[in-house]
Amino acid sequence: MGKLINIDNGGTLTDIWVLDGDNSYHTKTITTPFDLSKCFFEGLKKISEDIYGHEDLRALLQSTDHIRYSTTQGTNALVERKGPSLGLLLNTSDNNWCREDDHQASLYADLLGARVAVLDTTLAPEDYHKALTEAVGQLAADGASRIVVAYTGDAYVEQERALHRMMLRLFPRHLLGSVPVLYSNALCRHANPNVRLWTALFNAFLHPAMERFLYNTESELSHFRTRNPLLVYRNDGYSGRVAKTIALKTYSSGPRGGAEGALAYSNYYDYRRVITVDVGGTTTDIGLIEDGKIVDSRLGLIEGVRCSDPLAEIVSVGVGGGSIIRAEGGEIRVGPESVGGAPGPACFGMGGDKATITDALLVLGLLDPKTYFGGKLALKYDKAEAAILRHVAEPLSLSLEQACTQMLDAWAGKIADGIREYTTITDDTVLMAFGGGGPMGVAAVAKSAGIATVLIPRLSAVFSAHGIGFSDIAHQATEAVSDVNSGTIAEAYERLKDRVLRDMGTEGYSAEQCELEVWYELAGECHELAVGSDGEFVCAEVQGDNVLLSVRAVRRISHARLAPKVHLESSEPKVFSDRALIGPGGESERVPVFRVEDQIAGAAGIGPVVLEEAFWTCSVPRGWGFEFTANRDIVLSATSHRAISE
Repeated sequence: MGKLINIDNGGTLTDIWVLDGDNSYHTKTITTPFDLSKCFFEGLKKISEDIYGHEDLRALLQSTDHIRYSTTQGTNALVERKGPSLGLLLNTSDNNWCREDDHQASLYADLLGARVAVLDTTLAPEDYHKALTEAVGQLAADGASRIVVAYTGDAYVEQERALHRMMLRLFPRHLLGSVPVLYSNALCRHANPNVRLWTALFNAFLHPAMERFLYNTESELSHFRTRNPLLVYRNDGYSGRVAKTIALKTYSSGPRGGAEGALAYSNYYDYRRVITVDVGGTTTDIGLIEDGKIVDSRLGLIEGVRCSDPLAEIVSVGVGGGSIIRAEGGEIRVGPESVGGAPGPACFGMGGDKATITDALLVLGLLDPKTYFGGKLALKYDKAEAAILRHVAEPLSLSLEQACTQMLDAWAGKIADGIREYTTITDDTVLMAFGGGGPMGVAAVAKSAGIATVLIPRLSAVFSAHGIGFSDIAHQATEAVSDVNSGTIAEAYERLKDRVLRDMGTEGYSAEQCELEVWYELAGECHELAVGSDGEFVCAEVQGDNVLLSVRAVRRISHARLAPKVHLESSEPKVFSDRALIGPGGESERVPVFRVEDQIAGAAGIGPVVLEEAFWTCSVPRGWGFEFTANRDIVLSATSHRAISE
């Protein structure tokens, strides 16, 4: 069995986790948004050095079974509106259905502007040909680099297909040039035309950047004679090769990896209700695991708009480790602007001069310039101090230490407010913190939110990449069935089964190596259908008309493993060093530092202490205790009511 490599590309940092038999390795590298392949291969070189003791990218890649990649670049592209100029072809001049509210109207204007044309499908053929030629010409002249066709009405599929045939006749590829035309029916068959429209628009917007990077990277990997093609981790929790993955499936795929990992951990620890906070450099993603399930939505939200794909109900709060903190209107403001990976916080010494929570925690003594980022990124105290004095302390007439303490409170409070807006906090709620910035202020977040139990995974720094390790390779196909009876359902099943098994064949797996899952959707609810061990459909009565039938073929592969649960005897943790933490009045208190990799299961203690791993640091304040579990994760518990009520 070969290695498994999972890569989660974030806006600030790119995380790599490798499973090699019973051993796992992880590292981080700064994201290079100008060329994502650079941080991709730099991360792989770093991890090869950790595994072999010297850099050997070829040996790593040739001993790997699968490389799975997720990215937030699509999410960031939509947030920043950095993408192609889209054009839209409709079949009705009444386009109010395209913009159901002010938010959709604003998004519609941002993505399309005036690049919208209407074709009257009732025109005579010659007139229709002329109108089509003029419409395409006008959209291209207005700057459209991709054209989306989104028809409405009962005959939208037939009309879009007829348009497709006509476009091929009127505009051969060498005449239409580099302006692809995308048809909503090929991507989505949802009954609501608004859902179809936005699904197609978002996919068209995300496609160019993803296509360029993924195909180029796949090509570079082939030079190393990797065993299998690059796999894209999708927002449905499965992976597939680049050529079989639509761009929209990359949206929020990184947070989905975190959600899958959180689900595995919540089941492992028997937690009924887990609120997850994934703190990155720019945003904090908040999600929920409840009663053994990821809380999701059948029609996922993308930029506040419902689309055809189910997505985990994850909300982003504009606060992270690189969020800019400044004085504004006589108080401290946090984000949503971020310094990103470059130039980064002021303390990175790469030209940034804005204050961030990373700068504040350096000044307060939590972060050690010698050990931060695995000791490979020396922090500059003087740069952090200057930024905080200039942007926070002096404008608010605070001491340096007071400013840093209030920055932490404001930062944690904003995340806590996001949690409260997202869901209800109950007595059995557990806060699970991950991401490079997750552990560093989690006790302050829990205190602000009123949560008494915190779980910090040992692999917190690369948890979304690690979470991908609980998933498999799969392909799915869906078809709308209007005239519902056992015969039409069985026929549709056979068509869908053939399609997904062909797709799995391109991954290198036969039908005998795959498991089939079948279900239909009606009125937003899913109903599972049975499939025999031989892949034959077991007839069942399907209730209702106009159902969506789906078939998924799954190839199970090696998964990440958690340690067996055993009874643990409490023991003293092993001290690595001590560190001076600074209070709001400037007072200094030396506290022990426990290196995570030095601790055994059962090690426990009480704050104030510092817990530190190569890529994350956590402050356990007074009034909180900590314990290392059998899996060597850390559970923080408020040891007094005061700890969470002050």
